[in-house]
Amino acid sequence: MRIGLIALSGVRVRTRELAEMGVTLPQFVTRGRVIASLPSLGLLTVAALTPEDVEVCYREVDELPAPGDLEHFDLVGISSFTARIDAAYALADAYRAKGIPVVLGGLHVSLMPEEAAQHADSIVVGGAEGAWPDLVADFRKSQMKPRYNGLQKDVFKPANYVHPRFDLLEGRDYNRVTVQTSRGCPINCEFCAASLRITSSFQQKPVECVIAELKAATEATRNPFVEFADDNTFINRKWGKDLMRAMAPLGLRWFTETDISVADDPELLSLMKDAGCKQILIGLESPKRQSLSGLDPHDWKARKADRYLEAIDKIQSNGISVNGCFVLGLDSHDTSIFEELRDFISQSRLLETQLTVLTPFPGTPLYRRLKQEDRLLKDRFWDRCTLFDVNYRPKRMTVEELETGIKWLFSEVYTEAEFARRKRNYMEIHKRLKKAA
Repeated sequence: MRIGLIALSGVRVRTRELAEMGVTLPQFVTRGRVIASLPSLGLLTVAALTPEDVEVCYREVDELPAPGDLEHFDLVGISSFTARIDAAYALADAYRAKGIPVVLGGLHVSLMPEEAAQHADSIVVGGAEGAWPDLVADFRKSQMKPRYNGLQKDVFKPANYVHPRFDLLEGRDYNRVTVQTSRGCPINCEFCAASLRITSSFQQKPVECVIAELKAATEATRNPFVEFADDNTFINRKWGKDLMRAMAPLGLRWFTETDISVADDPELLSLMKDAGCKQILIGLESPKRQSLSGLDPHDWKARKADRYLEAIDKIQSNGISVNGCFVLGLDSHDTSIFEELRDFISQSRLLETQLTVLTPFPGTPLYRRLKQEDRLLKDRFWDRCTLFDVNYRPKRMTVEELETGIKWLFSEVYTEAEFARRKRNYMEIHKRLKKAA
């Protein structure tokens, strides 16, 4: 039996002017290229859940032959995210037209199961744990069901946990590799399409499992930079400190996403530095407290906003750069936000920034609210869920004003001269750290 697991990653900005700007703003496109080149950790986990007597073939969609000459498998599993889900559906339809059964899974499929079911012989809703082994067993008996539900909790307990098949990456040209330490984020922002949408609670992997995966992932690829596929790695600081102590001897370089509260713990920051952390991405969202109100159920981010500048300085003073992520087009934003954010980025001395547009991903509370308020430009706009295309009517400005403001801000922030200025400041920090060592 031969199963093909096919990953679709990478996005293409649909707004023409922004797409054209990407050619001349290399800092803007660098992060997008990195994300597009990451392997699919979800499919490597599916491979590990597959019985050992089944041949598993991992493929990136760009490796596939022409549609008329598709590689033969007994069963195909396809995973994608919202921005490329239509391409995933088209690929699934092509395989099914040749009589090859297809299973669809991933975050979008879990949030839009009825839609996905139209293009698959079976779908997996939620994580693959608790679902994929049963699906394969049923398929062998020609009794595959149209839908399987993965576990909502306890995915990292010994009976359910599997070690991803990083060996499938050997011989491939990846200079970055992903490892997951947790699923979900308790902050639960309205717009977030993170993994908490398909799990019942925040779940964290045992430290010893993370270390074993890190060793396997880095052995399978050549001197990789590690990216943690987490929504908020250090929400549990005690666990985070234990992980950092265990990682320090590995000599890795790595990146993760977390929240601004790491700045409140000097010991944690020191341990992160010693463990090889080079950068953290933090969802700052907006530079002022009043514009953050209502983003999460407990106004957690709004309560942290007054200390943003101090926190960024504390983190970067430890030699860990901050990639500040901002969301433009919040209900509190009017056209003044563009200059305010430009000035904040300059004042904060952030090394890197990720400027995004508020995006109502399907299945999120934001999507449901904007749909109820009749503010969606279309009901279905999946290929525009790129984080850079506007898909709704903002509250305090027009669509055109938001798009124009984004382009202006990109031209102010994503320039070689501006990045060089921020980099000089960061290099000064490193010089001071070397002198103090």
